[in-house]
Amino acid sequence: MPRLKYASVLRILVILGLFCLWVQIMLSASNGGLERDNEELMNSNDTSEQVLALVPPELHKYLTVHPKNASGNATERTGPKNITDIRKAIEKYNSAQIIHNEDIYGPVQNDTIIIVIQVHTRLTYLRHLIVSLAQAKDIDRTLLVFSHDYYDEEINSLVRSIDFTKVMQIFYPYSIQTHPNEFPGVDPNDCPRDAKLEQAIKLKCNNALHPDLHGHYREAKYTQTKHHWWWKANRVFNQLHCTAAHTGMVVFLEEDHYVAEDFIHMLHLLRATADKSCPHCEILCLGTYLKTYQYHLTGDKVEITPWHSSMHNMGMVFNRTVWRGIAELHEQFCAYDDYNWDYSLLHLSQNRPRRDKFRVILCKGPRVFHIGECGIHHKKSNCNASTVISKVQKLLQNAKPYLFPSRVAATVSAGGAKHNKRLTKGNGGWGDVRDQELCANMTKIGREARSYSYYT
Repeated sequence: MPRLKYASVLRILVILGLFCLWVQIMLSASNGGLERDNEELMNSNDTSEQVLALVPPELHKYLTVHPKNASGNATERTGPKNITDIRKAIEKYNSAQIIHNEDIYGPVQNDTIIIVIQVHTRLTYLRHLIVSLAQAKDIDRTLLVFSHDYYDEEINSLVRSIDFTKVMQIFYPYSIQTHPNEFPGVDPNDCPRDAKLEQAIKLKCNNALHPDLHGHYREAKYTQTKHHWWWKANRVFNQLHCTAAHTGMVVFLEEDHYVAEDFIHMLHLLRATADKSCPHCEILCLGTYLKTYQYHLTGDKVEITPWHSSMHNMGMVFNRTVWRGIAELHEQFCAYDDYNWDYSLLHLSQNRPRRDKFRVILCKGPRVFHIGECGIHHKKSNCNASTVISKVQKLLQNAKPYLFPSRVAATVSAGGAKHNKRLTKGNGGWGDVRDQELCANMTKIGREARSYSYYT
């Protein structure tokens, strides 16, 4: 009888073990597709009537979704259908450096405000960013540079339909899309993320001897964001013909940001205040992350404080002089084991030879907002963009009496413990020597007209 009981218990344990294994496999499979599902869900969200009601009718065209598989007499979307064609198209556009609407709004001047927008695939958010930009005062005096790491004709058509200012598109040429089965994409011989060092050496997989500081191997979907940010900054400051003599401000936005109508006005006030009260402030910042907003108290207030990556990475602004100081330390940026561009910049800031950390002057009442609920760091299953966008619209509508201040008052802050905490190590994800080399090589590309290929 004890033997039968033992056999029964053993059978139950085996069944439970198999069940747990099945659950783990199913969860892994569902999580693997979660990011794709979230992006598809978010991009399929219709703009709510509540959101549309606060958008001027003449701007509804930027929110109109054209069906991908339209039938009848509808014009079919055309464009590159395979990787070879996409690579050729990217090379063509990057070489041409076309500035759309230049005939209407005039050429780029040395002091033109350049607004660089990093774009992936979140089309819904991009539509609303464009709508917010269209409503900004003096936007017609700027140049919008859309930097893409995914080539898509629907996104391209949207960007090229912009008619309220000058527009340029640049395309990150080392993307996962254009290199799906090789570095910087996912090489079939890449080491599994969670492989142990001994296992990786036995597998003879790529970069086996160089896991990150947490013992993990690279994931292309995470490394691409840092690569793209670094490439686009190099591209704008060092390679575009229209910026060869540019000395003005460059604003860095992302596809899931939303701007206030007075953000350019505030940018000028920040610059003037920095020149007077903080000439050593290298970074201006239009956005910050708040839980509550009180524009009646903060609409005309700015703060001077040490720059911190997680607080001051939204709506960052700097010029060529600051960029040169960053680019000179590209080895620190590119070798730092952190897949986040902003934390890598913080590491650089804290380790500049004979120089203090970056100081920032920022709007205490933000003029740039984050509306992204889905994406690489967001796992929400309900990705309704309209909910957050509606909140930001109403927030700005209520703040309207406090926008466009004639002057601002600056306060100086030493920052809290988080501002001044020294990084002891990065977040990892950047241990692969190939990533570090690609990053460093981007800084070596000049403005000279020459072909460059990282790959043979």
